[in-house]
Amino acid sequence: MSSTNLFFIGMILAASGLVSPPFALVAGIAYGFFFTHPFPAESKNLSRLLLQASVVALGFGMNLRQVVQAGRAGFLYTAIGLSLALLLGWGLGRLFGVSRKASFLISAGTAICGGSAIAAIAPITKPTEEEMAMSLGTVFLLNSVALLLFPAIGLGLHMSQTQFGLWAALAIHDTSSVVGAAAKYGTQALAVGTTVKLARALWIVPLAVVTAYATKSKARVQWPWFILLFCLAAVANTYLPAGATIYPVLSHLGRLGLTVVLFLIGTGLSKETLRRVGVRPFLQGVVLWAIVATASLLAIRAGWIGL
Repeated sequence: MSSTNLFFIGMILAASGLVSPPFALVAGIAYGFFFTHPFPAESKNLSRLLLQASVVALGFGMNLRQVVQAGRAGFLYTAIGLSLALLLGWGLGRLFGVSRKASFLISAGTAICGGSAIAAIAPITKPTEEEMAMSLGTVFLLNSVALLLFPAIGLGLHMSQTQFGLWAALAIHDTSSVVGAAAKYGTQALAVGTTVKLARALWIVPLAVVTAYATKSKARVQWPWFILLFCLAAVANTYLPAGATIYPVLSHLGRLGLTVVLFLIGTGLSKETLRRVGVRPFLQGVVLWAIVATASLLAIRAGWIGL
């Protein structure tokens, strides 16, 4: 069977609801390592657009009051965590001898929302193709680990739904992996994880503005409009009962779309990705992520962070 046929079979299975998000990711990674991707550029663009559409669809399963509460509480944690993560990332980048631009992109991806933050900052900092590959490869690899590891840790520590959703939002890079891990843990974890993560993603804009000012770049800052649409979907679910019969269907489609996204992300990881990332940037990303994840977990367990 050709790699193209296997790719489409994987997408169909992911969209069918017959496989879980973690399984879809693992299947995608296996495909990426053993087969040549037939549509790498198209797959990357599709995963980005489908992720945004899926997040908006998930909004139809959210209550606006819950969204506002979680977003407001997560705002302060994110502001503090973002500042500390960027500062720590800068120090680790110097320690491991990572190039300044790649170090900043890895730090921004860890502090805010993974590949989305890197994609927003890259036109401003103008990294080389190799530096982009290092940054995105590091973040995507760690996303894959987090999606599989976090639910097991949460269950082992007997974390509540709210605690796990908050931890996932604060410690996992990409929105897709946050939603995937939280969805596996439970409905309440999904609601908390999604809303806090989207509030965190809004920090892309001020960081991009400050970076553009500091580098005197005239690149256009991209606004994450899908977050506004997610909030509008939550408004509809909360205050427009006329659509009550269709909202669960849209929310379910959002989950299926997310599973496809995780499969597509997995297919983008390959032996070439590992080779291009290099040891030093990967070490920076791993150490920074481990510190952020551990610190946020301890703070949540101690009751210093909560909703």
